[in-house]
Amino acid sequence: MLNTDSTKPIYVQIADWIESEILNGHFESDGKVYSQYQLAEMYTINPATAAKGLNLLVDENILYKKRGLGMFVSGDAKEIIINKRKNQTLKRLVRELVLEANRLQISEIELIEMIKVANDQEAEQ
Repeated sequence: MLNTDSTKPIYVQIADWIESEILNGHFESDGKVYSQYQLAEMYTINPATAAKGLNLLVDENILYKKRGLGMFVSGDAKEIIINKRKNQTLKRLVRELVLEANRLQISEIELIEMIKVANDQEAEQ
């Protein structure tokens, strides 16, 4: 799961993985998530690194702490993650796609058709 060769810090990769698990329904609202020590053992990383990833999600109101019990998924975690990824990640990727299409002199119609084909192929899988 974690890419040690990535320029993305490990704690951010941990946070991204937990977000994906929430979106995929593996962690439910008000459900407990892995502790920093469980994550450290799973990925053979320093517990402080795992804690930093968890705290990043607490800062974004995706997780909340229950003293003595651990970290839990907030009630509106899915909406927060979807909005964050749509407004940050997806918009950035679309901008990059449009820039590359312009460099290659691909028309808007052709680009939209390419997106439709990719979407259809994803739906088939």
